[in-house]
Amino acid sequence: MQHLGALTEKLRGYLAPEQVNAVRRAYYYSEQAHDGQVRRTGQPYVTHPLAVAGILADMRMDHQSLMAALLHDVIEDTGIAKEALASQFGTSVAELVDGVSKLSQFETTSRAEAQAENFQKMAMAMARDIRVILVKLADRLHNMRTLDVLKPEKRQRIAQETLEIYAPIAQRLGMNNMRIEFEDLGFTALHPMRARRIQAAVRKARGNRKELVTQIQRKIETRLREEHIPARVLGREKHLYSIYQKMRAKGRSFSEIMDVFAFRIVVGSVDSCYRVLGAMHSLYKPVPGHFKDYIAIPKANGYQSLHTVLFGMHGVPIEIQIRTADMEEMANNGIAAHWLYKTSGSEKPGSGHSRARQWVQGLLEMQQRAGNSLEFIESMKIDLFPDEVYVFTPRGDIFALPNGATAVDFAYTVHTDIGNSCVACRIDRNLAPLSTRLQSGQTVEIVTAPRANPNPTWLNFVVTAKARTNIRHYLKGQQQSESIELGRRLLDKALVSLQSSMKTIDPRTVEQLLAETRRASFDTILEEIGLGNRVALLTARRLLERGEGIPGASAAEALPLAIRGTEGMVINFGKCCYPIPGDAIVGHISAGRGVVVHRDNCNNIAEFLDDPERCTPLRWAEDTRGEFSVELLVELENQKGVIAALANRISSLDVNIEKIGMEERDARLSQVRLVIAVANRVNLARIIRRIRTVRSVMKVTRVKR
Repeated sequence: MQHLGALTEKLRGYLAPEQVNAVRRAYYYSEQAHDGQVRRTGQPYVTHPLAVAGILADMRMDHQSLMAALLHDVIEDTGIAKEALASQFGTSVAELVDGVSKLSQFETTSRAEAQAENFQKMAMAMARDIRVILVKLADRLHNMRTLDVLKPEKRQRIAQETLEIYAPIAQRLGMNNMRIEFEDLGFTALHPMRARRIQAAVRKARGNRKELVTQIQRKIETRLREEHIPARVLGREKHLYSIYQKMRAKGRSFSEIMDVFAFRIVVGSVDSCYRVLGAMHSLYKPVPGHFKDYIAIPKANGYQSLHTVLFGMHGVPIEIQIRTADMEEMANNGIAAHWLYKTSGSEKPGSGHSRARQWVQGLLEMQQRAGNSLEFIESMKIDLFPDEVYVFTPRGDIFALPNGATAVDFAYTVHTDIGNSCVACRIDRNLAPLSTRLQSGQTVEIVTAPRANPNPTWLNFVVTAKARTNIRHYLKGQQQSESIELGRRLLDKALVSLQSSMKTIDPRTVEQLLAETRRASFDTILEEIGLGNRVALLTARRLLERGEGIPGASAAEALPLAIRGTEGMVINFGKCCYPIPGDAIVGHISAGRGVVVHRDNCNNIAEFLDDPERCTPLRWAEDTRGEFSVELLVELENQKGVIAALANRISSLDVNIEKIGMEERDARLSQVRLVIAVANRVNLARIIRRIRTVRSVMKVTRVKR
């Protein structure tokens, strides 16, 4: 258990006496505030904030962070106001404590929403002061160390959350020691039996490997002495969770993973790192394709090191990491390694701190564009990627992206406007699809167009949270404007059917409707009509009831609404009957989807045809252009190569085949279902005639379900 005396002694090693006294004062305040409160372990509650402060002291954090650690549960658990803390300890400490404190719970909020809302609040506090996340990580680490006293269900929930969010955040901030402890504690809590078995196997393997490890280490040290390079050579142990992950993800056995021997070589300068690399490559042969230079191109979290894999004695693989003492400290403690609040304004571009701030700013942007807190936290989980690829702009700037990132992800990483307007890309000067997955070392150039917009299909392949959030944000805005326009047209049509129009409606009547429905603007009502969440005819009647009265006209007298098929996301086409220009059509008003277009003889809407609140007459506009899907059923004799002949005939007509499926009816006959893109009924008739000329084709019909 951490004691105040032990903490004070630790702090005297790097803080000024007045700062140590401020931390002690925060402790006594916390002790008094939590008086009478007990942890589940049976210890006084103040032992928890004291332990959290001890974790931060081990990272040599500044006195304000330590004070916030000691006070971090005061607002949440004791009812003391943020203002009271500010008057006692200053605004910075009070802001830190408030940033870590959870929001007040609402009865209607689910656990997932509460977690998301709390993390969203903390992200905003992180943008103001990044120390918030360091206090939170230390708080979570001590909670994980004392997880055993909780009920199994709560223990597993906290462990899962730690593995999904807090361990990746620690990695993103370069805090490797904390990340490893999070992962091992979380793994042990979630899978205690597996953890025990791997732990026992590691102990056994360690004994068997000891002699070989010693031999390799001596050889490395001897070679470094011959080269006159002062260095520390450390054997690296794989931690439990990483062994488990590799066994699961790569399907390897425990012995295969433990057959790799890992060493870290710590030297005094960057120059020595490259000299050591040369010495190691002359001692053992390097494995081709396994050298990585993270010194020249650091990882996104600021991590720097040289990595290489060697063929050791008897072909044993040896992993070597080479770095300076500063890089070692940065790799283990990340942004907490050299805390910069002591020397304000000394932050260098590209340092761990500036990278961390860029990440937090990205979180803030993501938060502003996310539809709700749950969408934000899902995007954030995607963003906490462990592996990166490094690509270049044509000017030579380097960007780090998650493994599997595409050209669209790259475009959004460079700038949101470039992502929104990209139409093509060149990878290493060659044109490539926007969905191409990028590889490290490639040069990527994005081609933009002034009027280009994000494509909904991009959501199927982008991997970065920034790209996904911005695409969704644009599509929501696009859907909103399209819904308003469609809603206006549907309401106009409904009013015409009642022998009225929007021009004759008194503005006071509209104001009255807004007050009754509690809507901020008439556009909101139009959007709801366009999305199918509000019935146009009922809205028209309500407007007329409060105004001039409903004239005696039927809905059937109104002209059908004209559509072109290019209205966007609020006009959809039924997959049951695949309507195309030239067909007689009706629209089914579907909640959340807008108007779904069907052929007027479609069985799926037969029961709604006489309901003007659910169905609306439609017609094709004179200037309708574009391609529309249609489904065909082709019956043919079973012959070798008949499907290829059918596909070739359709392709020769410059027709796109969207879907093809085949089923045998009997030994002699087969049926092929095709979904193809056509312009209209005339175009479809020509295609059917040409398909019938294929030998073996017996019958071609358009599918109507």
